[in-house]
Amino acid sequence: MGIRFSEKYAAGFLRENDLKGMEPLVAAAHAQLEARSGLGNDFLGWVDLPVDYDKAEFQRIQAAAKRIQADSDVLVVIGIGGSYLGARAAIEFLRSPYYNNLKKDTPDIYFAGNGISGSALHDLLQICEGKRVSVNIISKSGTTTEPAIAFRVFRDLLVKQYGEEGAAKRIYCTTDKARGTLKQLADAKGYETFVIPDDVGGRFSVLTAVGLLPIAVSGADISALMAGAAAAREEYANPDLAANDCYRYAALRNVFYNKGKSVELLVSYEPRFAMMAEWFKQLYGESEGKDHKGLFPASVTFSTDLHSMGQFIQDGSRVMFETVVSIGDCGSDVTIEEDADNGDGLNFLAGRPMSYVNHKAFQGTVLAHTDGGVPNLVIEMDKADEENLGRLIYFFEKACAISGYLLGVNPFDQPGVESYKKNMFALLGKPGYESQKAQLEERLGE
Repeated sequence: MGIRFSEKYAAGFLRENDLKGMEPLVAAAHAQLEARSGLGNDFLGWVDLPVDYDKAEFQRIQAAAKRIQADSDVLVVIGIGGSYLGARAAIEFLRSPYYNNLKKDTPDIYFAGNGISGSALHDLLQICEGKRVSVNIISKSGTTTEPAIAFRVFRDLLVKQYGEEGAAKRIYCTTDKARGTLKQLADAKGYETFVIPDDVGGRFSVLTAVGLLPIAVSGADISALMAGAAAAREEYANPDLAANDCYRYAALRNVFYNKGKSVELLVSYEPRFAMMAEWFKQLYGESEGKDHKGLFPASVTFSTDLHSMGQFIQDGSRVMFETVVSIGDCGSDVTIEEDADNGDGLNFLAGRPMSYVNHKAFQGTVLAHTDGGVPNLVIEMDKADEENLGRLIYFFEKACAISGYLLGVNPFDQPGVESYKKNMFALLGKPGYESQKAQLEERLGE
């Protein structure tokens, strides 16, 4: 059981001393992380989180999930960025991308507040008509524009449907422990609250209440998820590159970056991994994309995207390397049957499960792409279950921290995110932005 990392399909692109030269740098990055002395050291709560978490709150999360399962047809999870990506990714990976359409004894789970589309919110409101709805609002402050708008709309819906007292039993707030607009509102209205730890940033928060409550509502085993992460924490504590797959991956990312590879393409062969790739893109993009540095994180799902992006990967500009997540057992399969006419010529596959065909597609593709000049790193996962997902989450999180320190940036801040917000607030006429509003409108020609 577990996950394994291999660079055998990248060996032809590496020189003998590439990894050797990274050893002292990785050791230094590890020391900074262990001593809590590096950039962004106020946000290292995720490092020991798999074993050092609030056990009483964990039990409250499980109890709240059972209540939501019992009294709700729909759970609307409101949040943006790290406040929703991890939960959605885990649910689709562990249950199914078709989770809401499958027969099950758990509520449908929809995500809102991750954009500002009125039509999308309108459609979700229509889906909720006539159904028992609960809401999990996830926001440190309660004033982030996208989730704040969605929460206002859904809070009004619940109050109209159940009254203030009834709505209070269906609103769950994941927010700051003591401060902020949302915490104050929750205390005033009697909403149950869960804590976003001060020392865990949003993109590292999936193993806190931020991700655990929605994941538990889906019926997934969050105890096994945490156990997998705890096992990874122990496994990836050794700074020796030869003994630590997580650090080896972080080092090789930087080796390829230093060789001029500017794009990391995260590849999977299972649609259930697609949202995990979106979570990965925020984790690495927001952590490393600073000071005009960093790999651009992109993703594809094969074999689907071989028919759209395959040509570029095989034969386009040589700016990328691939990291492939190969999943062994996804829990269900379809066997290809014999056909008497064999009009499609597929009888040579009769009796084979589609997972076998998918694995051969992986093997054929990785060889073709390396022949085409694209290095491939491979992360193998035995089974798509909670324990292995916990391991993978921690693998990517710790590799991200080490990789960010190797790059010489603060992996735990995101100063560039505020630029668009300031412009948007000014253009919307938010009080206090009047002078900036005029300047921006002049630039826009309005």
